[in-house]
Formats: sequence, C-alpha cells, structure tokens
Amino acid sequence: MTTATETIAANFERDGYLIVPDLFTADEAGRLKAEMQAVVDDVVRERRAEDPDGPEPVLSVGVYVGLAYRSALFRTFAGDSRILDLLEPILGPDIEFLSDKAVFKDHDTDFGSPWHQDHPYWVGSHKISLWVALDEATVANGCLKLMPGSHRAEVAHANVDDGHGFGYRLGDQDTLEAEAVTAPLPVGGAIVFHDLTLHASHENASGADRWVWIPTYRSLHHDDPPYPWAVAAHPVRTANQT
Repeated sequence: MTTATETIAANFERDGYLIVPDLFTADEAGRLKAEMQAVVDDVVRERRAEDPDGPEPVLSVGVYVGLAYRSALFRTFAGDSRILDLLEPILGPDIEFLSDKAVFKDHDTDFGSPWHQDHPYWVGSHKISLWVALDEATVANGCLKLMPGSHRAEVAHANVDDGHGFGYRLGDQDTLEAEAVTAPLPVGGAIVFHDLTLHASHENASGADRWVWIPTYRSLHHDDPPYPWAVAAHPVRTANQT
C-alpha cells in the first residue's frame, strides 16, 4: 500500500466514513444534477400516465432508485477512477457497483432523514456508499451528519411508517445529536461511508434545492441474496485492471 491508500484505510477503519470535499468538479456535478432531474421527471411522467390518480412516491419521499439503469452518464460516473481509488483500500481490488439513487429535498420535500444504518435495508455483505453533493450541502438545506466509529456494530432499529421512506430507524433519535459530526459539503464533494455508520440529515429549512447522488458498492467476493432492485449491478474494477 502507498501512504495515501494506507491513510484512507486507517481513517475509514477509525471513523466509518471519509469526507472528500473535491471528488468532482462543479461542472461535473452540474451535469449529474441536470441528468438526475431529467430522469426523475421522466419517471414521474411515466407513472402518472400509467396511474393518473395514484400516489407519486418519488416526489413525496424525494428518492428514486436506479439512475444507472436509465442513464449512460450515471453508468459512466459509477465506474469513475476517482471513486474506485477511494474504494479499493476499503473493499479490495475487486469492486462491484450495486445500485444508485437520487435523493432530493426542496421546498416541498424538506424533512430530515432520521438516524439509521443502511445495512438493515439490504442485509448480506457490507456495502460502501458515497453521498455526492450535486448542490452545496449546508445545515440550512439538509447536509449529512454522522456518528464516528458507529460502524463497528449493528444496532437495533425500530420499524416506522410515516410516509418518509425510512422504515428502519433508531428508536431514540435525540441521544445521538450531542456526539454527531455535521458534514457540510461544497458542490461536487462527497462522503464515503460504511453501511453500519449511523447517519442522518438536517431538515431543509431553506426551501432551496439539495440534490444528492448515492451510488453503492460491494466486493465482488460476496454471498448476497439476489437483490431485485440492483438491475444495473456490474463489476467496475478487478485486480488485473489495477
């Protein structure tokens, strides 16, 4: 390992996340946001055509899963070497892209994500995700907050259905706030985090946009069950490519 990869591995092992303020340029983030908005608009239009009177969960929850399935741009960025160079010290040289999602907040979708770990949602092997800011992420518009070192153990989650799309969450939300690290990001910045790292987001009290891309990865060496939502999963780096 080089000094850089050793530092990535050590910091991730200590905290369960990495903050990367300059993963993508502002221009790249702008392209991704425009493409994300176009995909979300298309999905909403298609669903309304199929069921004009039905609920629209994408807009009400502010989440859409499957960007890379519909968009060549997101498929390309999912295999970007800047991402993979961050992941290799954590996952090893054989890396698979699993799935990705859009998460957006605006004047209509403004609630904060509750404290939770991602692992209860998909079980199986541990995954690593990136939280990529396509707008500047601030406390006012809903940046992420994390609990350092919480990736070392899975904690019990309550099952809650309040229409906000986080069925599994910690029952006691308030006790974590005192030790939480708030992580604002510039446009194009990212947070790399373990699926056991406790995280939440601030509410969007600003009414402004806060669009985020969250791609998720795992080692190629896994024994996970089939995931029906992982329709775009594919290897993005193997040992003989590095």
